[in-house]
Amino acid sequence: MKLPWAAVGLALCGIALGWAGTDTHAQSFPIKPIRLIVPYSAGGGADATARLFTAGVSEGLGSQLVVENRSGAGGRIGAELVARASPDGYTLLLVTTIFPVSVSLGSNLRYDPEKDFTAVTLLVKTPSIFAVHPSLPVNSIRELIALAKANPGKINYAGGIGSTLQLFTELFKVAAKIDMLHVPYNGTGPALIGVLSGEAAVIVVPGALVPYVRSGRLRALAITSPQRSQALPDLPTVAESGLPGFEATQWYGVMAPAGTPDNVVARLNSEFVRVVRTPQMKALLIKDASIPIGSTPGELAAHLKDEIAKWAQVVKLARIRVD
Repeated sequence: MKLPWAAVGLALCGIALGWAGTDTHAQSFPIKPIRLIVPYSAGGGADATARLFTAGVSEGLGSQLVVENRSGAGGRIGAELVARASPDGYTLLLVTTIFPVSVSLGSNLRYDPEKDFTAVTLLVKTPSIFAVHPSLPVNSIRELIALAKANPGKINYAGGIGSTLQLFTELFKVAAKIDMLHVPYNGTGPALIGVLSGEAAVIVVPGALVPYVRSGRLRALAITSPQRSQALPDLPTVAESGLPGFEATQWYGVMAPAGTPDNVVARLNSEFVRVVRTPQMKALLIKDASIPIGSTPGELAAHLKDEIAKWAQVVKLARIRVD
């Protein structure tokens, strides 16, 4: 069937208008404030990290980036909110190490971390420090492993159920082929108090315990990053202390709802990465023993896939459940 030339012209005009509309959307984004959902309470590490980026990203985008705390259910409430949000780039999620772990921690997950989200960027990694109460007669990771092997199940460690404190220590147990007893606490603060008091002997936590190490109330053994930290150059890594390849870092990234247009993701990525790589931000992060990243969307997606597989094995072996 032959189409009248007038109809063909109208069709082509419609296609051209569609392309023009797409270009206009790409050029105009953003035209209103963007919400960055932090699925944890204000004042914690995730909240503090998110707020580091608001001013710089807001300035670059020409529109306000607003941090909104939606805590509950170990980060699941905020994540579900973003998974169900309109995929237009105006609702983002700050994700942490627990985001991929949630796949394995229970059966009530109402979203798929890979299928229901689009990766924007991996912002930063923050390694943890292995520390012990001074009463424990060890001065290195090798000595801790040897003592644990000689006393299976008798050395205890502090950590909340399903927290990075527990996950990182359980990963260490698997790698070192040792058994230590988990003493659960409701949060990092209480866990740290438990070790300071001698109630628990071992803790694996980010740099918040550095002042206690310097005062002699805790003894640092190693850091969990692949390389030594510029902030703590004399502290060896777990990997160089007898467990090659060991890495367990808290990390923070940005995700958007699945289906967010590529040009919008690219614009968001460029602004977050730009801020991460400014000399001021890099210096601030390194001072806190953190590692600036600023990845591509593809690199974050690949990292997420690897993390899901890695922690699924640890959760299974440790029989961790939060439901």
